[in-house]
Amino acid sequence: MQTIRRSRLAAVVGVLTVAASAVTVGAVPAARAAAGCRLDYTVASQWQGGFTANVDVTNLGDPVASWQLTWTFTAGQRVTQLWNGTVTQTGDQVTVGNAVWNGSLGTGATTRLGFTGSLTGTNPVPTGFAVNGIPCNGPVPPTTTTSPPPVDAPAGARTVGRVQLTAGAAKYTWPGIYFEGRFRGSGVDVSLNDAQNDYDIQVDGTTVATLVTPGRTTRQIRGLTNAEHSVRLVKRTESPWVAGEFDGFAAAPGGEILAKPAARARQIEFIGDSLTAGYGDLSTTRDCSANGGIDRNTNTDITYGALTARGLNADYQVNAYSGRGMVRNYNGGDPGTDFRTYYDRTLQNVSGDVWHNPATWRPQLVVVALGTNDFSTALHSGEPWPTADSLVAAYQSAYQGFLDKLRTQYGTATTIVVGATNLFAGPAQQVVTDRNARGDNRVRFWNFDDPRLDHLGCDWHFSRNDHRIIAGLLTDYIAALPLTW
Repeated sequence: MQTIRRSRLAAVVGVLTVAASAVTVGAVPAARAAAGCRLDYTVASQWQGGFTANVDVTNLGDPVASWQLTWTFTAGQRVTQLWNGTVTQTGDQVTVGNAVWNGSLGTGATTRLGFTGSLTGTNPVPTGFAVNGIPCNGPVPPTTTTSPPPVDAPAGARTVGRVQLTAGAAKYTWPGIYFEGRFRGSGVDVSLNDAQNDYDIQVDGTTVATLVTPGRTTRQIRGLTNAEHSVRLVKRTESPWVAGEFDGFAAAPGGEILAKPAARARQIEFIGDSLTAGYGDLSTTRDCSANGGIDRNTNTDITYGALTARGLNADYQVNAYSGRGMVRNYNGGDPGTDFRTYYDRTLQNVSGDVWHNPATWRPQLVVVALGTNDFSTALHSGEPWPTADSLVAAYQSAYQGFLDKLRTQYGTATTIVVGATNLFAGPAQQVVTDRNARGDNRVRFWNFDDPRLDHLGCDWHFSRNDHRIIAGLLTDYIAALPLTW
């Protein structure tokens, strides 16, 4: 989602509070300006001698093709590692330039960067925030106020996952997105527009229809007992390059849509690649060229993440992207990007998009399984890592930064499980060991390899049976964690 705020910067609010709380610099009236910015600065965690912080940069002026953020530390702090940008520091003066993938910021667009810092005493909020030389607390002249259009969820639906809400519709790209509703009557209509993906419609927990690349359609489910029912629409396939659209539920004539079901108290987020997304998991042969290809053989709703969450009565997100690694993609493809390039987005195909995490999504558990694509193929000449050891070092450093991001996003109470197979268990386990040594004991390691796995999914991916096995292993593993559900 690319959030468009037709607004400009007013005078500084003057509220600067730190210690694991957000600091907003600047108030936001409502129209467009030639220049202006808003900064949200958050200290996510702090320990003796160090801290992590998160910075959201919102462009309140005309679109820019690149940006440079500057600020001044006032207590001798130093930036030791930064992600989603490039950093230089001279004395107390810090300059951050955009990364390749987040330089373009439209009006109202936000990008997020984060860093790990060192400190010797107190940790006050930096001063002098500016973007491209424009102070983020500078005055602007008055302008005409405009109101944004109303934004509503699709009719009768509770949305779960990263969706871009417009008036009466939801757009999305991540796999496993699902929508839930309730109705009274003998039938229900499900409206959507998607010529790329496959979906299941489930009534009272049973799949009653599978839609294969349906396009713009309203699927009618009829002949049900005239009673109260639940309905669920779930996206089976991946589509990082194009968004699907869901337009809502409607009751059949004589019936009615009831209040949306309540959110579940338990929440789990699954982060990974094709093994987490369910690539080819319906197939019983590794060569899928003659049985429908990857998409017709993929169902995210039967992956280990979905099975585990449903078994625990938890809401869940599957934020997975096939072929992407922590620092290196499969076989070195698409250099200059990796999974982290896309994780911050609502719509993966929109460059510069930022997912504004709602207050309703605070998972008690996050399971990260990234590394297969980093290490499954040999390094090629010209890649940034001259040796296997240098790739491991880059992977571990990036992983720590990604864990910092998750800590900033979800807080210190969330348990993060770093999952791995035997292929990359060593580097991944070292990430957890180093993290624990820094005092973050809610990061755990889990090796989910098992000799029973048959890898009969397309291209040697997990099969449906494999996902069932892994879900059982994960459920047992979770049972031993000190979670507060």
